Amino acid sequence: MKDLSWLTAQPIAHRGYHDVNRGIWENTLSAFSRAVEHGFAIECDLQYTADSVPVVFHDDDMQRLCGIKGDIRANTAGELGLVAVGGTADKVPTLGQLLRLVKGRVPLVLELKGRKGDDDGFADAVVETLENYDGPVALMSFDHWLLKDLKDLDPPCPIGLTAEGNRPENFEVHEQAMQLGLDFISYFYGHLPNPFIDRQRALGRPVITWTVRDQAAVDHTFSHADQMTFEGFDPKERLIA
Repeated sequence: MKDLSWLTAQPIAHRGYHDVNRGIWENTLSAFSRAVEHGFAIECDLQYTADSVPVVFHDDDMQRLCGIKGDIRANTAGELGLVAVGGTADKVPTLGQLLRLVKGRVPLVLELKGRKGDDDGFADAVVETLENYDGPVALMSFDHWLLKDLKDLDPPCPIGLTAEGNRPENFEVHEQAMQLGLDFISYFYGHLPNPFIDRQRALGRPVITWTVRDQAAVDHTFSHADQMTFEGFDPKERLIA
């Protein structure tokens, strides 16, 4: 099994260390710079553009973050590079821009946001972009077809399942994904503990949680998992493990 001690060594900033009260929006280079400055790992979301470039963006639609109606995937990376996020100077960044900014200084946990039947080449583009990157990176997704695509490419970085649910039917689906040979799990903290996660931890697979926003969620995470993905506070001030 791969050594993933780096994955759980420090709190993971959800979509970067963002704070809209400071004009720092999620999944922007400003949020990623702030995470690096504070020594936090970075979790962020990847979408796939019309010209087959991975960009860092969460939503399918651009309205919430950019004030523009429209599908993120209908645009090229160049077009998105001109679109302001939250009315700030930050534009929608590419994965390449994120890598050039971070330069291996903190770990990256990259979640691929898939669309069934419309993801041809997505995993390939992500792995190719990472090919010469020197730094700790993990890839993950809710979407089992993307996880399979990633495993088929056999990249050197760990691959994990993003998941939630606390019912047996959820666990059955998650177990099917783990049969791909995945390395770790990112799970919704509110659905812990559960038998699926207990089994995976017993097998030595690290578990991180999402998305922790208060001290109760911090305490719950460290009772049932190995590390948290957080937002809205400074874990160095409030973390009690």
